[in-house]
Amino acid sequence: MFSPNLSGDEQRDLAQNLTTFLSHYSHITDSYIIEFFTEDLWYKLPTKWQPVLGDLSYPQIADLLLDSAQEDRRYPSVWPLSLLAFRATAHTLAFPRQSGRERGREAVKPEEFLENQSQSSLLGHIFRKHVKPKKQHEICMLGTLVKQLCDETDCKSVVDVGSGQGHLTRFLSFGLGLSVTAVEADHNLVAMASKFDGQLLWTLEKEKQKKNISSQLSDPPSSPCHVASWVNPKASWEAFIKQLRSAACANKCPSTPSRPSKKRLRGSEQDEPAESTDSDTLPQDFEMTQELHSKEMESVMPSSPRSRRQEAIDSMEDNQQDFPDFVLTGLHACGDLSTTLLRHFVNCPHVRGITSVACCYMKITTKENPTPPGLVEPPVAPTRGRDSVPLDFGYPMSSWVRQMPGHQLSYKAREGACHAVEDYMRRLREESQLLRTHCYRAALETFIRAARPDLCRAGIQTIKKAHLLPFTEYARLGLARVGLPPELPLDPEQVEVMLKQQVRVVVYFSLSLLLAPVVESLVLLDRMIYLQENGE
Repeated sequence: MFSPNLSGDEQRDLAQNLTTFLSHYSHITDSYIIEFFTEDLWYKLPTKWQPVLGDLSYPQIADLLLDSAQEDRRYPSVWPLSLLAFRATAHTLAFPRQSGRERGREAVKPEEFLENQSQSSLLGHIFRKHVKPKKQHEICMLGTLVKQLCDETDCKSVVDVGSGQGHLTRFLSFGLGLSVTAVEADHNLVAMASKFDGQLLWTLEKEKQKKNISSQLSDPPSSPCHVASWVNPKASWEAFIKQLRSAACANKCPSTPSRPSKKRLRGSEQDEPAESTDSDTLPQDFEMTQELHSKEMESVMPSSPRSRRQEAIDSMEDNQQDFPDFVLTGLHACGDLSTTLLRHFVNCPHVRGITSVACCYMKITTKENPTPPGLVEPPVAPTRGRDSVPLDFGYPMSSWVRQMPGHQLSYKAREGACHAVEDYMRRLREESQLLRTHCYRAALETFIRAARPDLCRAGIQTIKKAHLLPFTEYARLGLARVGLPPELPLDPEQVEVMLKQQVRVVVYFSLSLLLAPVVESLVLLDRMIYLQENGE
């Protein structure tokens, strides 16, 4: 079971166990549920698994297979030891997706939503505007965490990368009094963020007037600085600092001055002899805080004094030493953006700490798939030289994982790691009609392949309320969306045979979901080991 206090040796052993386990069951993580019939996925499961899994009800799938906290398991039949071992290993190797005090309890909405399911009681109304409940919770939790990290590192400045409409940025700036620079590639979102900033300031002024306070704010809060810019994963930390410098802010909070002594460069003459420590144990100032629901992980890491490469020493002389130190954060940093921020944390002497909440693992670059679907290319390719660095892939980051046989994770495996097992368990226990959509899509794939063998895994946009439609109507709409005639003949007997296998389809999808947290754990552990390898 995962512990935030794993030593270096324990981390590496866990990575070895994860890769061994996942490589053994890669045929499940790499499979597409829409190919359930075309690839005969059910019959690729071990023969002894098929009869016991095929007889499960939906609630039993949740209780006996997916729920790691379920204690009173009552099996309708004897399960083979290989299946029991598979489930137990998956639950044991995966990082927990709940905090320690919540582990083992039924997933419920946080207490902050007990009075009003749409409004967090921990977040002021000015910060809830335009924000959905889930995002409200995330903003409150991560914002508080960033503030704590700023206090621990004696830092007042924050850089929020991938800031979107600025919801987290506003809470950090107006709510917690931090000096925030928000970096977002989408100019429309930057404009929206600035608009929402203005609305918040107008609301604050209006409330002051209602309380008969002077219309002029005696101590006006500092507005965040929004930068419309794309963070290039191929660019150096020096180029990243130049991006931040390009922001012309009219109003600035007192910034945290640069303090090289707080963040010494590895190998510099200023380094004092390190105290004798166990090199296989995480530093004392390393903290790991998790608030995982759905597909998220937060990691908090104040920087180690011996964590900067020798090459950065000369860069300090390149007019960078007067740039303020800051804490780096990103809520749902997509794909390689999350790994880029970690590399800047390791290499840039101005980053005192980082919080990382990653998402979209399927968009991470790998040696096997350097250009995954959805990868955002730079608007302008960086010039070679000091502003660029050798290309490093998003996975694996660590040398340890990179050298292990079987460490490769396919696009499909990483995409599966983004799914929320908890939401699917709720659907299973409710026996939701939404569960039939997997079978519908898999059945439709057989007719698409029969008509167009070259048209594999064709993208079909979401069909509204598909679970409420008869399959013939669903197929008619789906065929049209892939350019096939809606009136394409469908064999009624073939349709009936496939739809009767709906439980098998759901079971197979649940097996892949069982492995989703295991895949995510390997991705995150690789990042932890990378930081450890670089002295963090």
